[in-house]
Amino acid sequence: MILNALSEIYAQNQVLVREAMSRHTSFKIGGEAKILVIPETIEQIAKTIELCKRYNEPYFVMGNGSNILVDDDGIDALVIKISESFGNVEIYGTEVIAEAGILLSKLSKIVMRESLQGFEFASGIPGTLGGAVFMNAGAYGGEMKDVVSWVEVLTTEGTILKIDGESMAFDYRTSLVREHGWIVLRVAMRFEHGNFEIIKEITNELTKKRVSRQPLELPSAGSTFKRPPGHYAGELIEGAGLRGLRHGDAQVSEKHCGFIVNVGNATCKQVMDLISVVQKVVMDTFGVELEREVRIFGKE
Repeated sequence: MILNALSEIYAQNQVLVREAMSRHTSFKIGGEAKILVIPETIEQIAKTIELCKRYNEPYFVMGNGSNILVDDDGIDALVIKISESFGNVEIYGTEVIAEAGILLSKLSKIVMRESLQGFEFASGIPGTLGGAVFMNAGAYGGEMKDVVSWVEVLTTEGTILKIDGESMAFDYRTSLVREHGWIVLRVAMRFEHGNFEIIKEITNELTKKRVSRQPLELPSAGSTFKRPPGHYAGELIEGAGLRGLRHGDAQVSEKHCGFIVNVGNATCKQVMDLISVVQKVVMDTFGVELEREVRIFGKE
């Protein structure tokens, strides 16, 4: 049994059985994962994937769960959560090398303290560095592709590769890592020296924008839909008269229509049903297809 094999490479508190995924996602939604492991070393990650192959056990990899929606029936698979155990940061002049589990918010403060500019856009993006590289996260005119110089990954075959930024096939909310299902281990980023006060001022200004425009006070998975070419999802949804539309405890945010929020005890089904309604109405009204940005765990 894979559980017995896992006990040989993990401490007891690193292996959680029938763990409620609502405890591990920013949406606060989701049934139980069959097994959730929290590795502390690259070796543990590699051995876990090796065991999954040996026992024919499907697996998912997650960061801090800020862009995922977990099915109400849970995940009949093993979940590998890469979090704060992988949070080391090294700085060499204008180069910053960080492990995949560090939160972008924490990393941006470290970069700012060094008076390095170019990472201000990431200060309010929820999630880990690994997840940000996986989906080429971005905001306010900046994206991860703008700063990444190389990425160290663990392939599905268990090989560690170092890929330079130009070869990462970064595009809107995707990357080479996402295409191949690889696991980000470390990321090197290149910045420029700047004025600390100016960097701080820009960061504070972006934070004010986020707080005033986004429903940060409610559980969500960030932007629900990708930005359609030539449009903004939130504007289309508002234009279709859907602001505040509610299905159970899932609601199109009153504050920013591009977000679906959990106003109580929303279920995955309620969120998915609401997403479908929004997509249909926007298509019927404007002829524009809204593609979901939120990743679904348990059904896909």
